[in-house]
Amino acid sequence: MKNIYLVLFIIGLISCNSNTKKSNSPRKTYPDIQIVGAMKNVMWNGQLEGVIKLDTIKNKKGLYGLGPVSFLSGELLINDGKTYISKVLSDSTMSVEKNNNISAPFFVYGNVNEWLVNKLPKNIHTIKDLEFFIDQKTKEAQKPFAFKLIGKITNAQIHIQNLPKGTKVSSPKQAHQGQTNYNLYNEDVEIIGFFSYEHKGVFTHHDSLIHLHLITKDEQKMGHLDRVVFSDMKLYLPKS
Repeated sequence: MKNIYLVLFIIGLISCNSNTKKSNSPRKTYPDIQIVGAMKNVMWNGQLEGVIKLDTIKNKKGLYGLGPVSFLSGELLINDGKTYISKVLSDSTMSVEKNNNISAPFFVYGNVNEWLVNKLPKNIHTIKDLEFFIDQKTKEAQKPFAFKLIGKITNAQIHIQNLPKGTKVSSPKQAHQGQTNYNLYNEDVEIIGFFSYEHKGVFTHHDSLIHLHLITKDEQKMGHLDRVVFSDMKLYLPKS
């Protein structure tokens, strides 16, 4: 009889220890991210044609996404279900319109409806600072994931792809022909980003964990974010 009690006691201890370990190490799970095509296929293999039409993405609730326009003729951003297309007009002007009847040669997107809001610390000024900060904040998080920032920038540089029609591409240098840069100063903006360890050359550049597109509050300027000095920003991370 004593042996039976001893066995039951040991089983109970094992069960308690197992439950304690589970409860002390919860793992966040973020909404699934969809990835179509790859940046490296565009840059190195000249696959410029569209592999996804944005109007085929059915669930628009809390939808975020980014990528270039097919044939590298502009930039795309989905911000909370609204699709924006930016194109070069001149070296100092651009057009930005809402229209989801457009395709992309690579695109990353996902739905987020609940956010954790963080005040971006004053010592976070640049994209590299931001990348490191997000990495530290999300060590236990499932990746990849979407995030966003809302607030004011001191200055920034964005670009829009503007590849001349008929151009053949077999290297990043060729792919960036016609790319036009725009400088912004003291603007209220939203920045949509995607973070991943495993998608360099797919939807982030080879030297970065994040891909960012910026749109001004008045929706008159939008493009891929290359450089930024943050001023007063809030960082929104997906809620598990």
